[in-house]
Amino acid sequence: DGFKLQQRHGKARVRVGRVWRDGDGTHHFSEWNVSISLLSDCLPAYVAGDNSDIVATDTMKNTVYAKAKECSQRLPVEDFAIELAKHFTSYYKQVTAAIIRIVEKPWERVNINGRPHAHGFKLGSEKHTTEAFLEKSGVLQVTSGIEGLAVLKTTKSGFEGFIRDKYTMLPETQERMLATEITALWRYSFKSLSSVPMKNHYFAEMYMDVKKVLLHTFFGCSKEGVYSPSVQSTLYDMAKAALGRFPDLVSIQLKMPNLHFLPVNLSSKDNPAIVKFGDDVYLPTDEPHGSIEATLSRIHSKI
Repeated sequence: DGFKLQQRHGKARVRVGRVWRDGDGTHHFSEWNVSISLLSDCLPAYVAGDNSDIVATDTMKNTVYAKAKECSQRLPVEDFAIELAKHFTSYYKQVTAAIIRIVEKPWERVNINGRPHAHGFKLGSEKHTTEAFLEKSGVLQVTSGIEGLAVLKTTKSGFEGFIRDKYTMLPETQERMLATEITALWRYSFKSLSSVPMKNHYFAEMYMDVKKVLLHTFFGCSKEGVYSPSVQSTLYDMAKAALGRFPDLVSIQLKMPNLHFLPVNLSSKDNPAIVKFGDDVYLPTDEPHGSIEATLSRIHSKI
């Protein structure tokens, strides 16, 4: 009819919790928030009201629980995303590609009197994310990431030499608080189901290792730390360190808002120094905050 239609449909915010029990009484727990998006040949549903080629979104929701039940061994969230994508692209002839995005809630095992509890967990902070894009042909892209990784250092940060004009009030400094909430997304190099590493818990180990490198680069060694001339410079160093350390990654995107801690100086007519700032008392504020983000990719990669 002279139009071009691009469409997809799916189910979002499917929440599932899964417990695995070891023979020694130790329990493992994961909670996932799953979003499914299917690309499929279902044009008649749009143009003729014919739903015969539609996979119902309620069916997608039920599939999440069924597949979670089938996972008899605990697995990283990336592997579960790939399993769901494989199911939808192979089980339904109409589905040409599946996009599975999952956010894992950060439940952590608690320690009681210095010993890990067999079945007790507490909620942590940052979230583990993943997205698997799988075509029926087996072409695959997997992205993993971190959301809400809040970090702060009380020194070894400055900001100097920036553009100054009639609107500039910010003083230059070599000593300031640096705080941010890191969002990181990294894409793996493999491009098909057959090239995914077969190592058990590969994705879980990669997640922990990438996070470790990002944190080490941000903070530096435990005693001396490392100086940050700007959030931009630190962001680049973190991204470069991740790609340099892990050849399986082809790109990494970092978002690092500059969460401000403003120096507090208080004075009155009778007392000019109620609080005199000495790199010690701050007013925390995240509105407004600086917005810094960048993506670093290998030049030879095609993504």
